[in-house]
Amino acid sequence: MSEAELVLRSTRVVTPEGTRAASIAVTGEKITAVLPYDAPVPAGARLEDVGDHVVLPGLVDTHVHVNDPGRTEWEGFWTATRAAAAGGITTLVDMPLNSIPPTTTVENLRTKREVAADKAHIDVGFWGGALPDNVKDLRPLHESGVFGFKAFLSPSGVDEFPHLDQEQLARSLAEIAAFDGLLIVHAEDPHHLAAAPQQGGPKYSHFLASRPRDAEDTAIAGLLAQAKRLGARVHVLHLSSSDALPLIAEARAEGVRVTVETCPHYLTLTAEEVPDGASEFKCCPPIREAANQDLLWQALVDGTIDCVVTDHSPSTADLKTDDFATAWGGIAGLQLSLPAMWTKARERGLGLEDIVRWMSANTASQVGLDGRKGAIAAGHDADFAVLAPDETFTVDPAALQHRNRVTAYAGKTLYGVVKSTWLRGRRVVADGAFTEPKGQLLDRA
Repeated sequence: MSEAELVLRSTRVVTPEGTRAASIAVTGEKITAVLPYDAPVPAGARLEDVGDHVVLPGLVDTHVHVNDPGRTEWEGFWTATRAAAAGGITTLVDMPLNSIPPTTTVENLRTKREVAADKAHIDVGFWGGALPDNVKDLRPLHESGVFGFKAFLSPSGVDEFPHLDQEQLARSLAEIAAFDGLLIVHAEDPHHLAAAPQQGGPKYSHFLASRPRDAEDTAIAGLLAQAKRLGARVHVLHLSSSDALPLIAEARAEGVRVTVETCPHYLTLTAEEVPDGASEFKCCPPIREAANQDLLWQALVDGTIDCVVTDHSPSTADLKTDDFATAWGGIAGLQLSLPAMWTKARERGLGLEDIVRWMSANTASQVGLDGRKGAIAAGHDADFAVLAPDETFTVDPAALQHRNRVTAYAGKTLYGVVKSTWLRGRRVVADGAFTEPKGQLLDRA
């Protein structure tokens, strides 16, 4: 530890080997050692002792809609990354749609990077998009550093990002498999959606009926079959239907390379509690019943679901009308994902080590960043979230950092107060005060 510039000390540090009292030595942007709690502090090193607060590796959120450029009034890199930092997230990967242009060509990726470069408070990477007419662009995007490719199997909600039919899915997946890329998929079957009752209006029960579980299950089954045939890598986005879990487990047993995510809103909110007309709860696929939620938690614990990400998908407040059929579908949850998950996890007898696995280690691994993100270990980036796990707060939308402060968590009391967030050895937010943005733009390794 003789060359350390910073020593971060806590009685509770969550490491890959477990939670223990430790001193974390940092030189420059990297962790150089994780040492015993009472290890001597070298001359010239700065000691930051956070007492009994828990030090976690910074969270890695691989599913965020920043919407910048083009729909910056919905969000933007400045506000999204501030919200993420306030919530203990130190790395996010931006989705390719809802911005104009979408990230579907190398030129569009360059535009996105130029917009993000001086606005990012945390490190930011990018997904590419797979559209019906851009198969030729997939390899160049891969070579330009995107972490993989997003596709929809049903309408996305924005005209500039059309969905793939089964033939188009096969073509895109074959091309991506040829360079061993990753396809991440919004899996709802459009035929099942079209056949479901479409009543509209303010009743949440009507909206839930319009997005049935079998739409997810059928789309996932088709995706798994294509992945098996082509030997491709696929990732199921924002799983909400517990009925699909046996399909996924069976496919894995047969050697299909599939990973799965779910989201805090599916694990912490239930259909039974959604008030009629409260479209801040609207997302696609939808928040389902409590019994379904229990099975998602079980799948997280047994490893059928790999990770938890926000699917932060904000909009302007006027798009959140009281008609579930026409309101924008998306939950804004960057700043609250850690406390929301921790509140429910502790109720179920789970620990912060579980949260770190689902929201940091496994998400970093999914995008190939596990060599530098997602763990408090020597050689990793010095990214930390300092958490007071037993403190509570009541969610006040006015205190949120994302641009349009609409939230499904308004008024809820949550456990877990993020005291500070550190990015590559530098404290970027502490007790609500932010430094200037110094996030890096990340490429696929």
